[in-house]
Amino acid sequence: MDFQRIILLTALFFTLFMIWQAWQEDYVRPKQAPVEVESALPAQDLPSAPVVDSAEPTMRDAPSVQAPAQSQQRIRVRTDVYDLEIDGVGGDLRRLDLPKYPVDLKAPEIPVRLMNDERNFFIAQAALLPAAGTNSPAPNHHQRFVATQDAYQLAEGEDRLEVRMSWQDDSGVEVDKIYTFHRGQYVIDVDFEVRNHSGQPWQGHVYRQLQRGESQDDSSLFIYTYTGAVIYSPEEKYEKISFKDIASRDLSRSVSGGWSAMIQHYFLGAWIPPQDEISNFYTKALDGNRYLIGMIGAPKTVEPGQSAHFASQLFAGPKLQDDMRAVAPGLHLTVDYGILTIISAPLFWLLKHIYALVGNWGWAIIFLTLLIKLVFYKLSETSYKSMAHMRKVQPKLKELKERYGDDKQKLNESMMRMYKEEKINPLGGCLPILVQIPVFIALYWMLLESVEMRQAPFMLWIQDLSSPDPWFILPILMGVTMLIQHRLNPTPLDPIQARIMMILPIAFTFFFIFFPAGLVLYWVVNNILSIAQQYYITRYVVKA
Repeated sequence: MDFQRIILLTALFFTLFMIWQAWQEDYVRPKQAPVEVESALPAQDLPSAPVVDSAEPTMRDAPSVQAPAQSQQRIRVRTDVYDLEIDGVGGDLRRLDLPKYPVDLKAPEIPVRLMNDERNFFIAQAALLPAAGTNSPAPNHHQRFVATQDAYQLAEGEDRLEVRMSWQDDSGVEVDKIYTFHRGQYVIDVDFEVRNHSGQPWQGHVYRQLQRGESQDDSSLFIYTYTGAVIYSPEEKYEKISFKDIASRDLSRSVSGGWSAMIQHYFLGAWIPPQDEISNFYTKALDGNRYLIGMIGAPKTVEPGQSAHFASQLFAGPKLQDDMRAVAPGLHLTVDYGILTIISAPLFWLLKHIYALVGNWGWAIIFLTLLIKLVFYKLSETSYKSMAHMRKVQPKLKELKERYGDDKQKLNESMMRMYKEEKINPLGGCLPILVQIPVFIALYWMLLESVEMRQAPFMLWIQDLSSPDPWFILPILMGVTMLIQHRLNPTPLDPIQARIMMILPIAFTFFFIFFPAGLVLYWVVNNILSIAQQYYITRYVVKA
């Protein structure tokens, strides 16, 4: 019996320790001061140019560039899913708001600002470089593009909006940078059209990069989720590259297809090249606690009188898994469930289909809990039967403890002999619970990472399943249900263990005050179902 309790307590505290450690990592993380930068980036931010005579792009020393130009034009673009600004210098995407995702339910008019060139610096850049060994004119992200108007808006009844910006050189080379936005989509087509009206062949590359500062909002206090760079390649699949990794060494890797991204809780920005294109992925740490991840494409040649296109896609928005699957292989992996993805992903798939039937994420969680409980019904039944048998022999155990006193060896021998005679497995009550702990942790990460849960209402006072219960009612209910479960279980013979088991409901209630309401809802429903099952087995199956 003592061994059973020790295993159960160890498992419970280990679960709490894992989650508490994640809280601490976020809670004590030092916050950087907001980064202030000039509108155009310094010359050292320019990526290295590829070697022109290589079959695949490689890296060499960065070419010198002129001093950054000052921005004189900001182009505002509004669609049904975006409100953003493009800078005339480089055609950089410098501000991007998501109107369908407010920062707070109390202020629905204030959207999440995913990209910004002021506080919480995060911008997207794409430009051209001359091929190594050539003097082909090419607009990098320091050059000024010109648009015919300062504001664009997706009109009613239209499904796409094109924003065209132009640059030209005295030699006769003209470049258009074209942003194409689509109704209802968080993917932006970014195309360069090079028209060579000069008398010489033009050779150059496209590069795409994301810059992000290390500072971030405190919206995820007590909840740690990864913020940083990630890349995907067909060979290595999904890889995280933390800001610390970028600061310690520069990445340089040739990749066919793939993508690179900067991610945060619920949202991301990702550059996606054509999947048949060979690119060189690179990273670099910049001044002011800024970090860069990008890719350089293979060179193209444009003969005099000809034109060529450099295509790209920029995914910027919420981590909607179905949308991301349709854009690029592996992009949905940015919804990072960790090592328990093998459990979390099927749970989300099931939860999503339940939601499609009931239309409410809270009720979907309740029905999912019921299904999980049915799956583990036999395991739970074994556990509750074991506890019921333990309760029946509780008087005999007390007699043995009184008889042998402090003689632990004889007491344990007598207890094991009695377990054998009564056909009781002392581990039968806790092992089924241990099997279910990974499911609980996987559900925790699934509810934490899924943007569908963000600000999703349930009923009454629960209007955001991703935030803690504002009135602490669910955590208190969870503590009460845990206390009822404790009363249904046999009391430990050791008074210290008995006191610990009494304290656990209070400790869990305190911890769960800071947990997402959706997770606490799952725990409360699971406890209620467990109480009903345990009561039935105790009263009618075992007839204790």
